Amino acid sequence: MSDAWNERLSKPWLVRGVVLLLVVSLLAPSAVSALTYEPTNTNLQKGTIEQPADGTTVIAIQGYKFKGQKNGKKPARLVGVGPRGDVQWVHEGDRVGATWFYDVDPINGSNVLITATSRDGTRVYEFDPQANETLWVEHFPEVHDTHDADMINGDQLLVAEMRNYDVEDEVNRDRIFIYDRGDDEVVWEWQFEKHTDFKKSQGKRYKSKNKQGKGDDWTHVNDVDKIADGQYLISPRNMDQVMVINRSTKAVDMRLGEDQNYDVMHEQHNPQYLESENGTPTIVVADSENDRIVEYAKRGGEWKETWELGSSQDFNWPRDADRLPNGNTLVVDSNNQRVIEVTPQGEVVWEFYAPWAPYDVERMQLGDEAGDEGPTIADQNAEGEYSVSGSAGLTPGTGDRLTFSQWLSAAFAGTPVSEPVDQFANRWSKIAPWVRPVWMGPWDFVGAVVAGLLLVGWGLGELFYNRKRISNGVRSRLA
Repeated sequence: MSDAWNERLSKPWLVRGVVLLLVVSLLAPSAVSALTYEPTNTNLQKGTIEQPADGTTVIAIQGYKFKGQKNGKKPARLVGVGPRGDVQWVHEGDRVGATWFYDVDPINGSNVLITATSRDGTRVYEFDPQANETLWVEHFPEVHDTHDADMINGDQLLVAEMRNYDVEDEVNRDRIFIYDRGDDEVVWEWQFEKHTDFKKSQGKRYKSKNKQGKGDDWTHVNDVDKIADGQYLISPRNMDQVMVINRSTKAVDMRLGEDQNYDVMHEQHNPQYLESENGTPTIVVADSENDRIVEYAKRGGEWKETWELGSSQDFNWPRDADRLPNGNTLVVDSNNQRVIEVTPQGEVVWEFYAPWAPYDVERMQLGDEAGDEGPTIADQNAEGEYSVSGSAGLTPGTGDRLTFSQWLSAAFAGTPVSEPVDQFANRWSKIAPWVRPVWMGPWDFVGAVVAGLLLVGWGLGELFYNRKRISNGVRSRLA
């Protein structure tokens, strides 16, 4: 290379020009998206429809918020979807002041029971989608965060309460309780503090901790289901396990998983209890942080994994999985913004894209948890590990199109830095959807972040390059 060319390359203006060109190139796609974006419901759209659904599919969309404030562009809403993916109705969270929507249960034939939270507590209410009418509301102002409330025994609410931390007494009272609507009182409760040894757990991502290692989000119990008279299946997410508790004795009758044993489950959501034809207890669960759906059968007193569906190449933080009577499984793939119905071998036969952060899904005519009548994997002779196939791939990560996280992990696979890169990629995949502007695509957001880092680096470089001039200027002004 000639000395003249080297001299040109050394000139600061050339470096500035190259950096500026890179920044403009990285930001251009985001600028185009911002100018062309129109806020409509077109992001609610069908994907693969190989088999029409059996009736209406109801999807509870959590919605995104920041520092407790709801995001109007990423709203909490309930969506009723027809058999072939047509939107039949939409129920907005703003109607009841909800910041987040969580559990939804079909009740009374044509209505739904909704669990919603906001800054002033938790609301559980019955909604008639055909009449577009709220029939009744129970407001629990002291219940700060609840992901699940089920109607049982006619007129009682079975509730999983998390973040029940008493600041004055420094005691966490996360609990399961039953509220009788007729008597307007809590008639039964079960506290983790009194009936488990979870107080010994350490190392979780708590917002605050007392001396026992418990904080305002100690158990993060996100689900409770009545599976038999006097038996409730619960899911304390932060303890990486699901349990069956006994109403009469308050003992733990059954337990799957253990705290921080991530090979079994890692911060799971919404387990479903099934029994095989020979009576074998079976649990299918969304193993969220492991980005998979798993099924376990209790054989000879031990839990055995019988089915594993998906990986980080298929799912991004799945949070619900229900076995349907036809043997397929209905899955909420939260951070891929979709709901899919898959065969035991992982083939997508029904798919619907539903931003932002779908949480729960039900088929109306089947009732809560798909009626708990679906066959186990063992009954279908389909035990094994499967990948997901057949997605329409309308968003990166759901078909052949890779997300940034998937591309990053693949690019560094087999290298000495693959483990830390995988950890970074996993964190990115979980956090980016919550902070990415609604009008910006996933890869556009990556470009914007890289452009921002380049600008910061450029600014620091300019400060270093001009440090003497800046220092002399400061001295002269002070003099």
